[in-house]
Amino acid sequence: MNKLSAERRAAVIRCLVEGNSIRSTVRITGAAKNTVAKLLVDLGHVCSEYQDRTLRGLTSERVQCDEIWAFVGCKQKNIPEGKRGEFGIGDVWTWTAMDADTKLIISWRVDDRSAGAASDLIDDLASRLSSRIQLTTDGHSAYLDAVDGAFGAELDYAMLVKLYGNAPEGEKRYSPAVCTGAKKSRIQGDPDPLHISTSYIERQNLTMRMQMRRFTRLTNGFSKKVENHIAAVSLHTLYYNFARPHQSLKERPGIDRTPAMAASVADHVWSVEEIVKLLDSN
Repeated sequence: MNKLSAERRAAVIRCLVEGNSIRSTVRITGAAKNTVAKLLVDLGHVCSEYQDRTLRGLTSERVQCDEIWAFVGCKQKNIPEGKRGEFGIGDVWTWTAMDADTKLIISWRVDDRSAGAASDLIDDLASRLSSRIQLTTDGHSAYLDAVDGAFGAELDYAMLVKLYGNAPEGEKRYSPAVCTGAKKSRIQGDPDPLHISTSYIERQNLTMRMQMRRFTRLTNGFSKKVENHIAAVSLHTLYYNFARPHQSLKERPGIDRTPAMAASVADHVWSVEEIVKLLDSN
């Protein structure tokens, strides 16, 4: 990595954040595979530390949480007998908490789908907020104790449980089941029914699958090491929050804004070169 110029580092990162795999990034940029992987891990670590420091005292009002599945190394059913139950091989889940108004990813973590992982996410979310929020999650029961433990009665909380039918014959492998309805349940406080939704966080799940090759289904671009997987998510969240303008956040035509700008934690759209410079400032 030290042999790469700032321009080549930026070229590598630009490929990665736009959905290229490590191998395709190697072909595009000419950088060595190990160099690309090391740059990803080093920069991912720095991105995580920067956001941990910066995303504090947020004045969010409406937050949505969800989990998205991926796998590392091999599918869960193919894990060798001696490695079963070991985190970092097989199923991994990326938990995210998003501000529904600014689209800022406030908190995220890569973990299993346990109650402990839910508590870690919600505890971290609570530590970053300075105001009462309305929270919406899916129906995963692990959220119940996690939210109660982190917020107590100091929030308005609802669950949105979507109901699914069967996928049409022949599409079961490639298409999700058809959503036939949704059930809203008040859990705590007085959540506004109009804002009981997980639409924004589910759209963010699509963005993750589109912009991180290792999340794409039916591909050989999956993560081989959980360290690389975590680094890719960290880099994605910083790029998404600070460098990727959102059409829905424009105040007027021609004025781009990122989620970080909308949340008042940045004053301009970051370039990829600025992200890479975090390595030198760390």
